[in-house]
Amino acid sequence: MRGIAIAGLLWAAAFVAASGQSRSLFPGTIDQHPAIDYRGGSLEDPITRLQRGLSDGTTLTFDGSQGYLRSLLAKLDVPVESQILLFSKTGIQHPFTNPENPRALYFNDRLVVGYIPGAPVIEIASHDPRQGIIFQTLKQDAAAPVAFLRPDRCLTCHLSANSLGVPGILVRSMFTEASGRTRPQLGSAIADHRPPLEQRWGGWYVTGPHGRARHMGNAMVTIALERGEDAISAGTLNRTALDARVDASAFPVPSSDITALMVFDHQGHAMNLLTRLGWETRIALAEGAADFSKGELRDLAHDLVDYLLLVDEPALAAPVRGISRFADVFSASGPRDGKGRSLRELDLETRLFKYRCSYMIDSPVFDALPGEAKTAVYARMREVLAKRQDAAVMEMLDELRPGWRSGRSPGRSPQ
Repeated sequence: MRGIAIAGLLWAAAFVAASGQSRSLFPGTIDQHPAIDYRGGSLEDPITRLQRGLSDGTTLTFDGSQGYLRSLLAKLDVPVESQILLFSKTGIQHPFTNPENPRALYFNDRLVVGYIPGAPVIEIASHDPRQGIIFQTLKQDAAAPVAFLRPDRCLTCHLSANSLGVPGILVRSMFTEASGRTRPQLGSAIADHRPPLEQRWGGWYVTGPHGRARHMGNAMVTIALERGEDAISAGTLNRTALDARVDASAFPVPSSDITALMVFDHQGHAMNLLTRLGWETRIALAEGAADFSKGELRDLAHDLVDYLLLVDEPALAAPVRGISRFADVFSASGPRDGKGRSLRELDLETRLFKYRCSYMIDSPVFDALPGEAKTAVYARMREVLAKRQDAAVMEMLDELRPGWRSGRSPGRSPQ
């Protein structure tokens, strides 16, 4: 576990150094570049759109102890079944979070909504097709005007090498004490679909059977422990209900679904990669240096494609099953091809998805990539898919990304 943490820090330092060298024409940080203007640029993320609707008469309903949560999720089309629970004291409202009162996250392809019972605000991470994640809050006060605010303090964690240098999603796994205090020295990792389950979900509740597979979820370490792994036991694995110390009635559903956690891990890093490639391409175009045949742009395009095509996904040690309806809700959403296939179909026997291509390739942020970036991405996709002779994914992409084989996909307008 400690090797993972050290390797991650070394990679982050190398990433920052390489990124800084690629923009010699601009002395500021990447988010300040005129081609980006993260804090001043126009936005089309879901929360900004909802705020405009509120100005035109759209309303949110304040409902009991959960406040605006259910109304907000319904208005944004975020399923309650996506609920996952984090009990570590992390985030901007960490004093309110502990194993008895975890932070709930709900998500769809473009949004993450954070809710803590009794906390003053709901937290939202809303993905803009061009600008990346926009962090906003909504005050849990029925007497106050409904308004979304954009606090800069979220960026102290969510704009770093761990988020690829762009405002992004950060999913961390750290052993955690029963107080909610994290113990990263016992093992810490950035989670996406590439690490095995045994390195994931430290500080998270996990519900759902997973056979002989192990993970860090539900485990709480003590000060006396020298190895975090010693906190993992039969009692922390294969749980089919939340920890008894959690008041499940405080949340819309009584679960922290293992399937939802796996999809969430995958999606966060995909969002960051898409944002990073879009930003770097826009900056390179503004500086007259958009060359995808070598250097950082080529590497970013390859990294994105390899991730979206799940090149480095390890096999599951055993089948997993959630206990909520998340798998059904998730698989039923999104488009299907002429044969009825969808990129959202889950496998969960030996890997996450039935088809080894991320549903994030059919998203507004992918559509917003500059044409030069898409051309490079399609070229790499053709290489990978031809090498593994993946006819099913190629056929599905012919309908989702018309013209991708020739590199001339029209895409869609960002929504």
